[in-house]
Amino acid sequence: MENNKTENIKEIVLAGGCFWGTEMYFKAIRGVVKTEVGYANGKTQNPTYEDVCHGNSGHAEVVKVIYDNQVISLPFLLSMYFEVIDPVAVNRQGNDVGSQYRTGIYYLDPTDEAVILKSVDQLRREYGVPLAIEVLPLKNYSSAEAYHQDYLIKNPGGYCHIGNREFKKAAVARDPSLK
Repeated sequence: MENNKTENIKEIVLAGGCFWGTEMYFKAIRGVVKTEVGYANGKTQNPTYEDVCHGNSGHAEVVKVIYDNQVISLPFLLSMYFEVIDPVAVNRQGNDVGSQYRTGIYYLDPTDEAVILKSVDQLRREYGVPLAIEVLPLKNYSSAEAYHQDYLIKNPGGYCHIGNREFKKAAVARDPSLK
């Protein structure tokens, strides 16, 4: 990658329920360079899927989204995220229930916090009720096991709380604020 291209690369970690579909959704969006599923902001280091599923590790199932901010802005990426979550559901997305399925936006760059809070506040005003989306700095992150990476590509019949309509929308989405 050219040096100036590297400066455009940003990272955000998003919790939106089961990470299989959430990863596939973000992978389809133009400007997303790479995705990886993992576990974030829990009480332990390097948890396993089993640790997280038992609900006592405190981790959320997340997708690390690496994107080119010259192709997609953080506000647009967050607007796409909001389209595939239930922002008022506590510890639940679709049929998945448990604290590991909570919604959250975990940032690495402190300058992203203001942008995130503005986007979440706009969404809150639309709903008119408190939202269940955590907005926190990323405290810790562990990559999920290899079999979870690109799970729905490897297992197209696998369960997903995100519908085909949303996957198709992600594939054609373009950030109108950028060229």
